[in-house]
Amino acid sequence: MTNHASITTHRPKTLGGLLGAAAASNPHGVAVKESASGRHIRYGELHALAGHLAGTLHRMGVGRGHRVGLWLPKSIESVATIHGTLRTGAAHVPVDPLAPPTRAATIFQLAGVTAVVIHASLVEGFLASWPPEYAEARPWLIIVGDRTFERPERCLDWAELQETGSVRVDTPPDQPETDLAYILFTSGSTGLPKGVMLSHENAWCFLDWCSREIAPTADDVFASHAPLHFDLSVFDLYMSVLNAAPLVLIDETLAKEPVRLADYLKTSPVTVWYSAPSILAMMVEHGRLDEPVESAGKPWPGPRLTLFAGEVFPVGPLKALRKLWPGSTFWNLYGPTETNVCTAYRAAENLDDLQAPLPIGPVCTPLEGRVVDPDGIDVPVGSQGELVIAGPRVMMGYFGREDLTEAAFFTGDDGRKWYRTGDLVVDDGTGCYLFHGRRDRMVKKRGYRIELGEIESALYRNDGVERAAVVATQTDEEGVKIAAFVAMKPDRPGSIIAMKRHCATFLPQYMIPDTIRFMPDLPTTSTDKVDYPALKRMAQQVA
Repeated sequence: MTNHASITTHRPKTLGGLLGAAAASNPHGVAVKESASGRHIRYGELHALAGHLAGTLHRMGVGRGHRVGLWLPKSIESVATIHGTLRTGAAHVPVDPLAPPTRAATIFQLAGVTAVVIHASLVEGFLASWPPEYAEARPWLIIVGDRTFERPERCLDWAELQETGSVRVDTPPDQPETDLAYILFTSGSTGLPKGVMLSHENAWCFLDWCSREIAPTADDVFASHAPLHFDLSVFDLYMSVLNAAPLVLIDETLAKEPVRLADYLKTSPVTVWYSAPSILAMMVEHGRLDEPVESAGKPWPGPRLTLFAGEVFPVGPLKALRKLWPGSTFWNLYGPTETNVCTAYRAAENLDDLQAPLPIGPVCTPLEGRVVDPDGIDVPVGSQGELVIAGPRVMMGYFGREDLTEAAFFTGDDGRKWYRTGDLVVDDGTGCYLFHGRRDRMVKKRGYRIELGEIESALYRNDGVERAAVVATQTDEEGVKIAAFVAMKPDRPGSIIAMKRHCATFLPQYMIPDTIRFMPDLPTTSTDKVDYPALKRMAQQVA
């Protein structure tokens, strides 16, 4: 048992004060441990490191109303960057460390960041991809890791942080909860990523609910499987600090290898797990979870809490995992990035009779939900409609895109603003929702939200493409598969390898099509629009 308490009863007003409170409560406790290197840092040390970064950022002009980019693999430094940024009163903008430099530079330019904390291996690609027309607005770079190149202008090495002078200990004392805390960029149908703005109030509404209902404790050990640019990471990052408990960072390579990951977890102290269902399903199939752990002589009983979100958990693997981890409490959490988690369902201890996917559950208080038709009018209980959400967990809007923000909401007869999730659900009559898919061209793959239109936009950036279309199919065995159909211009040959390389220049790995098929012409409707149903049938036949 620990000898410290969580800080949930006397939490700070903003996220920026969390680390200081945890350091005061448990200065010698492990705050963060890296799975790959085994490095760890204690709460008092992490608090000091974040303070050095905050002081440096402050001297660069960073404060309330500013944004700081984060382009790093998961590490002690990346966690310190998040807390150091929040301590200045600014918001952090994390980007996938595996994203192509063009995408990262685009996101940081769209967000108007003042500084970027970046790994040394990514600097040259970032500088080469920064738009020339915004050369004067290039942010300061704080470089983590050893450089093999001459340091560019307006750069600082991470190792210099403790040599640069003052430390910022406290967040701005007058900072309100309504200030922006972070921006998470998701796939956009226009071809450009869109930045979801979340305030401290939005985050605290989610964390307060988690503390009440899921009830992690100071004795837990949290796993961080989700990448830091993915909304699932909000739970890992802040619930661990809120309880002054350890956070184990699952590095990007281990996170995608179910056999190694399962072997790691079997000998780890992790008690709280949160991920997309796909990695859990892969561990069920490939991870040998039923084999005895050598040191214990019996199989690993699993974490105390197993949370999953981001996509539907296929019934077969879910039932198998329930039997492998009988003592774990299972939660199906649902919600787009724009709402954090907005509904939740605690699974029964026995799922033998389960025939359909788990419900996504009732709305999490203090949010409210409705099921409406395309005109925003409530549908009868038991009828399918779009889930809309209102309340203090709903995003501030899309950064710099008032048009997208306006389109995402409608005002009800009650005068309240309701966010359109785009998800089709049915109320089972008790206020518990059953998920029935999407109403638009967005899909979820391994928990990531993907706009198929953004993939099409990337394909069209190849000057040899005459016409392109992308569809998605889904099976219980393989999950979501993305298929691209491409018609090349005359005398321009199609190459699958070359087209995938082209996509990798503009898209993260999880958005690159699984299959690419070249055709003389794409099927069209009578109005010369792409016939997507025909393409989907073709993709299903191939699958």
